[in-house]
Amino acid sequence: MDILNALRSITGPDHVLIGPDTAGFATDWIGKYQNTPLAVVRPGSVDEVSQVMKLANETCTPVVPVSGHTGLSGGAHAPEGSMMLSLARLNRVREVKPDARLAIVDGGVVLETLHNVVAEHGLRFPMTFGAQGSCQIAGMLATNAGGSNVLKFGNTRALCIGIEAVLPDGRVLDLMSELHKDNSGYDLRDLLIGSEGTLAVITGAVLKLVPAPAARATAMIAVDQLGTALSVLNRLQEVTGGAVEAFEYMPGSYLDALAEKRPDLRAPFDDCHQINILTEIVSNAPRDVELAADGSQPLTTYLEEVLAGFMEDGAVLDAVIAQNDTQRVEMWTRREAAAEVVLGRQPLVNNDIALPLDQVEPFLAHMTSELAQLDANADTLEVAHLGDGNIHYAVFPSDPTLCDPIMERVEDVVRELGGSFSAEHGIGLSKLPSMQRRKDPVALEVMRQIKQALDPKVIMNPGKMLPGSCSTNDKRQF
Repeated sequence: MDILNALRSITGPDHVLIGPDTAGFATDWIGKYQNTPLAVVRPGSVDEVSQVMKLANETCTPVVPVSGHTGLSGGAHAPEGSMMLSLARLNRVREVKPDARLAIVDGGVVLETLHNVVAEHGLRFPMTFGAQGSCQIAGMLATNAGGSNVLKFGNTRALCIGIEAVLPDGRVLDLMSELHKDNSGYDLRDLLIGSEGTLAVITGAVLKLVPAPAARATAMIAVDQLGTALSVLNRLQEVTGGAVEAFEYMPGSYLDALAEKRPDLRAPFDDCHQINILTEIVSNAPRDVELAADGSQPLTTYLEEVLAGFMEDGAVLDAVIAQNDTQRVEMWTRREAAAEVVLGRQPLVNNDIALPLDQVEPFLAHMTSELAQLDANADTLEVAHLGDGNIHYAVFPSDPTLCDPIMERVEDVVRELGGSFSAEHGIGLSKLPSMQRRKDPVALEVMRQIKQALDPKVIMNPGKMLPGSCSTNDKRQF
């Protein structure tokens, strides 16, 4: 009760939630991990975050930072005796600088809110994915989130040039630089991005913006194999001057599952195809924006001509180009429904992996062979950000006891092909075994040394990312 009263004195009594009032934080987004925190604390300023962290440090109380609570790896799991620190009240877009193309934001700003605010200035924060209506900037930075535009703009790390964070002892680390070049020592910003709340609480960021696209052209295309798809991507990049923003792979099996889950969504083509790609190009060039005499958009017309040429030479089997925003939204809805399609089925081995672009097809072929030996009755579903080599590869074993062997075999194949077991969802709890098995031992040791230096009492999101880490409340160290 002493610590609860101290927290109430910092944030006000309405912002320290206990018991039934924590119901909204009781489980993670996929329902796998149950939370039993001492309290959910909702500070309203960076100073209040600082005071909360000082108190946690003095009392050795574990702290689990939580943003939009949309993670898929258990990174915000809060065990009994810990406090969850919610950033929901740190939700200001502090400033938009149109000439510098920067946004200065609180960590708790919802991605969709940022999109709407900067759109008023004719700008865009070029990161988007299915959870954009609830995910928050701090969580995106903490996990170095990806999405459908990584092909052109990179992960969240590439879009952040300044960061503000509160350290475990309550000190505020002010790295809110607006500089595109600064070689003054270690890059602590990049250290905190992707650290999943294990080193500090991210409370603010300086983010890059780009001009809002004046014209978009979006299409579904079908090809005969993934190798052909990569050739099409490269040719599209060449003829458009690198204007391709998305290149998303959906196999026929995924579209079949989608049809069962979402019968309201039409099939992309009249005929069924095994390899279906959603692609989008954007432009701000006047020649692509000004409507033609017949009312058509030049960029869409150009994409139609390009794809017609690809069909003539056999590279593309079928193509449908969105003629209006309604059709574009329908195309994107098919892709963004992937979590809805996959996560409702158990048992599930959910893989978020990265591979060299030319190894995606070999990986899928190799895993088909491996699964036939491990579990002949297993089903699979995959979708991919094909342009950056990120595959969301789900396996549904016939027997739950086969989950671990299948996961390890996926890791084996990924490593053999030069890939990574984690692409954009982070490590959290669910990938700790993979981290232990696959991460370079020297790299793990260096990470542990960094953790020990910044968080000697091990109160920051203990038990996440680093195998063997836990809070001092558990009387254990690394």
